[in-house]
Amino acid sequence: MRICVITSANFPPEEGIGNYIYNMSKEFIRKGNQVTIITRGSSSKINEENFEGIRLYRVPFFPLYPIHVQIHGIFVKKLFSSVQSDFDVIHFHTPLPSPLKTNLPTITTVHTPMKTDTGKVELVNPFSVAVKLQGKISCLVESQLFKISNKITSVASSVSQELSEYGLNPNEVEVIGNGVDEKLFCPIQNKTNEKYILYTGRLSYRKGLFDFIECGVNICSRYPEINFKLTGKGPLFEKLQKIVQESGYEDRFEFLGHVDKSKLIELYQNATIFVLPSHYEGLPTTLLEAMSCGLPVVATAVSGNLDVIESGENGILVPLKSPDKMAEAVSSLLEDENLRTKLGIAARATIEEKFTWDAISNKILRCYDSICKEPVTI
Repeated sequence: MRICVITSANFPPEEGIGNYIYNMSKEFIRKGNQVTIITRGSSSKINEENFEGIRLYRVPFFPLYPIHVQIHGIFVKKLFSSVQSDFDVIHFHTPLPSPLKTNLPTITTVHTPMKTDTGKVELVNPFSVAVKLQGKISCLVESQLFKISNKITSVASSVSQELSEYGLNPNEVEVIGNGVDEKLFCPIQNKTNEKYILYTGRLSYRKGLFDFIECGVNICSRYPEINFKLTGKGPLFEKLQKIVQESGYEDRFEFLGHVDKSKLIELYQNATIFVLPSHYEGLPTTLLEAMSCGLPVVATAVSGNLDVIESGENGILVPLKSPDKMAEAVSSLLEDENLRTKLGIAARATIEEKFTWDAISNKILRCYDSICKEPVTI
């Protein structure tokens, strides 16, 4: 099977969607398929390279909002017209890849619908205002994608439900899920002696980080041996640091910024508890990574988290925007080592059963098989 992926994600992958596409592509190749990725490049000419066995095209991109997708699309269409005979299936990944007219079988995977994404943007700076204003154009682009797609998939049940706002039937949207490399992200026997609560992800609005800091201050006041570590970059970095400084617990919070994969895995493996305080998520990679490392997790009862966690069985769910409930859940885990162990073991088992890249890629390959004339290698 010759697969063409159209995306706006960066390569090498920097976060969620890019990692999703990268890992899926590597699995497809391992199973005997060919993968080409077409994504955004710089303002220079089209660049072609071999990226770990993936044929990668970086196509000129100019950040001229709100018509950036349309301008980029001109270059994508020109490239695609010269290479489309190389492919058996086209796979779009949101947000905002350039739609293409083609007679080839086409599938779109929705990570976060633009109507949901732009609807939840908080107007805190000029960029957020621009994102809000271009929301209608973004949604039109997304609607075009859905019209040309033979099949639509999503990463979470909640995302499928949100697609009803586009006139789609959620029951006809196939939930594929997200995945994790369970061989890399795995538990270890001998942890370091440091006890800390971990958050990994972007430091931005909708991630619930003000709730996380409030929860942390509560825990710090009662558990002098517990520290907090946050990884990731984002617009809230300085504001969160200031709140921590004013709390009087500055020495108990560590902002690590962007960390490489090996450091991230080490942080997961040695953490005491992982907390995901988000107000909205698709199906977060960080949650799956933490669970794969055998961590007990506390997460808000939103969106894709509900597809993964059965509260009290393989993690603990708390209401969103409830730092007190979050602190209560963290405290219950700190007080009960047996509960931490039980939830961590169950979390790892959940990943091994449902959320490996092998399992997720097989779901996608079966989707290709359902819309293609030629059989797919699984």
